[in-house]
Amino acid sequence: MGMTYLWDTNIVIYYLQQQLSPAAARFIDSTLLYNAPALSVVSEIELLCWRNATEEQRDVLQGFIYATVVFGLSDKIKRMTVDIRRACNVKLPDAIIAATALTYDCTLLTSNTKDFKTVSGLHVIDPTRHDG
Repeated sequence: MGMTYLWDTNIVIYYLQQQLSPAAARFIDSTLLYNAPALSVVSEIELLCWRNATEEQRDVLQGFIYATVVFGLSDKIKRMTVDIRRACNVKLPDAIIAATALTYDCTLLTSNTKDFKTVSGLHVIDPTRHDG
């Protein structure tokens, strides 16, 4: 049983559109060996709102979301989101994603590490910078 990774919206899109480097794709594939990917409900909504998606891309996206653990907004996540917003200069969607990762002890996979760097205790990996 491996670590649980919470995927930020950008990583899902890069992965599904095969825009990751071979090293980054290998890293992501390795995370999938042990655990299904996890998403915040915020990322699920953002993905489903993807305006320019073709019908085929929407089908792939629906399949991906179906195979994913989606964490909703529990009271604990809501309280932690408020704490993060008060303590850090983080946009609301990012605060919810960070609170979700912290609540479920997930490592956050994102290419926007700067958006999360002020959130204490959050473990973040940028797969797009992965070279192993």
